[in-house]
Amino acid sequence: MNKPLIFSLLCVVTIFCQAQTPAQYVNPFIGTNEMGHTYPGATVAFGMVQLSPETDTIQYSVGQGYIKDVYRYCAGYQYTDKTIVGFSHTHFSGTGHSDLGDFLIMPTTGNVQLNPGTAQNPESGYRSRFSHETEKASVGYYSVMLDDYKIQAELTTTERVGFHRYTFPESEQANIILDMVSGIYNYDGKVVWSSVRVENDTLVTGYRQTQGWARERTMYFAMVFSKPIRNYGCREEAKVVYNDFYRKFNTTKDFPEMSGRKLKTYFSFDTKTGEQILVKFALSAVSTEGALKNLQAEIRNWDFDQVRQNAENKWNKELSKITIEASEEKKIIFYTALYHSFLSPTLFMDTDGNYRGLDHNNHHAEGFTNYTTFSLWDTYRALHPLFTLFQQHRTSDMINSMLAHQQQSVHHILPVWSHYANENWCMIGYHAVPVIVDAYMKGITGFDAQKALDACISSSNYAPYDGIGDYLKYGYVPSDKSSNAASKTLEYAYDDYCISLMAKKLGNTDVANRYAKRAEAFNLIFDSSTGFMRAKRSDGSFQSPFDPMSTEKQGFIEGNAWNYSLYVPHDPMKLIALNGGNKKFISHLDSLFNVKLDEKHFGESEDLSAAGIIGNYVHGNEPSHHVPYLYVFSGAPYKTQERIHQIVNTLYRNATDGLCGNDDCGQMSAWYIFSSLGFYPVCPGSNEYVIGSPSVDKATLNFENGKQFVITAQNLSDKNIYIQQIKLNGTVYNKYIINHQDIINGGSLEFVMGAKPKK
Repeated sequence: MNKPLIFSLLCVVTIFCQAQTPAQYVNPFIGTNEMGHTYPGATVAFGMVQLSPETDTIQYSVGQGYIKDVYRYCAGYQYTDKTIVGFSHTHFSGTGHSDLGDFLIMPTTGNVQLNPGTAQNPESGYRSRFSHETEKASVGYYSVMLDDYKIQAELTTTERVGFHRYTFPESEQANIILDMVSGIYNYDGKVVWSSVRVENDTLVTGYRQTQGWARERTMYFAMVFSKPIRNYGCREEAKVVYNDFYRKFNTTKDFPEMSGRKLKTYFSFDTKTGEQILVKFALSAVSTEGALKNLQAEIRNWDFDQVRQNAENKWNKELSKITIEASEEKKIIFYTALYHSFLSPTLFMDTDGNYRGLDHNNHHAEGFTNYTTFSLWDTYRALHPLFTLFQQHRTSDMINSMLAHQQQSVHHILPVWSHYANENWCMIGYHAVPVIVDAYMKGITGFDAQKALDACISSSNYAPYDGIGDYLKYGYVPSDKSSNAASKTLEYAYDDYCISLMAKKLGNTDVANRYAKRAEAFNLIFDSSTGFMRAKRSDGSFQSPFDPMSTEKQGFIEGNAWNYSLYVPHDPMKLIALNGGNKKFISHLDSLFNVKLDEKHFGESEDLSAAGIIGNYVHGNEPSHHVPYLYVFSGAPYKTQERIHQIVNTLYRNATDGLCGNDDCGQMSAWYIFSSLGFYPVCPGSNEYVIGSPSVDKATLNFENGKQFVITAQNLSDKNIYIQQIKLNGTVYNKYIINHQDIINGGSLEFVMGAKPKK
């Protein structure tokens, strides 16, 4: 055997034996289809900066109503697109509505162009063609070749600073475009005002104010170049009525104060072949001074590779909170889901503790880190319960952030769906309540429990909000007085159950009893003649005509009567009784999974596709996420085991369209994490998890308290999906419910799997 061949074999063996870290299994491209609404890009866990390419600039409206194609760009990126417009610093992951896309940067060469151009004619603007063959993404890093300019673009981040590295060809006109107008879900007039200030030949500061999903939002920046600017300029594209005395100057070129409603700016350099220009771009919601402090605190030098390595190290620390043994494919899907779960809520505070509050004043966080991006209608179900296991300190911070929101709110209520010092009032319920109660019941500390209960009660009694006044008057939300009335009734009832739990634990019996009674509201809208929950009018009659397959005009939101009629997570035994007992309930669940939801009916929901549906079970939207586990309560846990494996194996894939619906700030991914481990929080607040069926051979859960909980699944295979025996800490365990304390205190959970159901 000759030496080159020996060397080659040694290389192969070395690569094969090299330990893979969790971060190396993450595929940021999973779920980037029009329903997944995720993005490849650079960020650290829960980071304020989420730096990613935008592949088009579809407007939300051009004055003639909503343009439906904009929905594909909730995260700014579409895998099927062939051009990149630029790289912006803020994004949502997996939401069904959108905002952000702040401070778009695009490197170019040649004559300065300040419009993005069109996908059909990239030369008409500053955008560039690109190929997926040169596109790379990993945790904390993104890279792509901008083909039209022969510029290699690379991105990495810290928590508050985006770091760009652009490798240019030789050019007498190398440009960095800063587009202050560009944004996601954009429209004429969304930018209220923007300002850019050239402080010296390398430092630029500024801000912009927008009105969108967040009605009144201001973000500041500080941008530093690694090379002195040769010249710079701007164009204000808004019609100016009042020509103030700035007309003394040519404000379009080399004038250090630039401002306007439609401001486009550029900064030019000359470059040699292979020369790199680096850009550090820090954010703050408080001030440009705050942005500068963030920059100085987080990136002091120009070592891009070190910052990238630091970002990867931070991700490895987070992702290593769960280590699994499974197939390579399973590891990719699992760790990508965990990555998605740790993208939001997002940090919303400067390094000095200052942050912008809901009242749009600047506040100082005393003893906690402030967070934003609370998509609570989605995330109370599984994401926040996941945090109570793996992000306990952050959970305490998030609750303090919610309590600060409540104190700053003129309505005196907790967040509903909030981001960037704004309440956007999206979706229904007061679901900050189960997040707070679930954490409190699980022993998470660091916040004032009585103050938290008072905030929950205040939210639950705010009559002007979404039918609550009528809910208090009638005991349910009447459909002739409020839209989505049946869904609201069911979700308010669950939230009220959570309040009763917390009040009881705090010793407030009167409040506990009152809210326990309110939690029974689901009984008032159950129609025994049809076997479904139904919207009810204020006169006590059920709304008609009734179509249990339809969502539209039936009193439901993001789910029809088939799915929402199973939403009583706090009292599944009563739900089973209402449906006629175990046998009839099991048959009803079977029908849900087997009856086909036709295209007409799922077409009623913009954020739903056939990819997220099994029969009439809608996994692509959240109200059904607990449903497969309801078989356990009716005495058929083997059917839960079948459905869990069906969902895990078919609705989550290692592909660019690998998510079956919007990830919704991590909820869809958190469901996958729990279900892969073998248990799920059907009723957050109860401290109980329902056992499903594991889909990984082994998982080690590493907690902040230093304890480990090890889950093993003996004989697990594609056929061996049924649990034959369970052991908790070495002792045979004959329950399908496991308590939070049994997990968080450390120990072991052993499953013996087989090919036949154990009925």
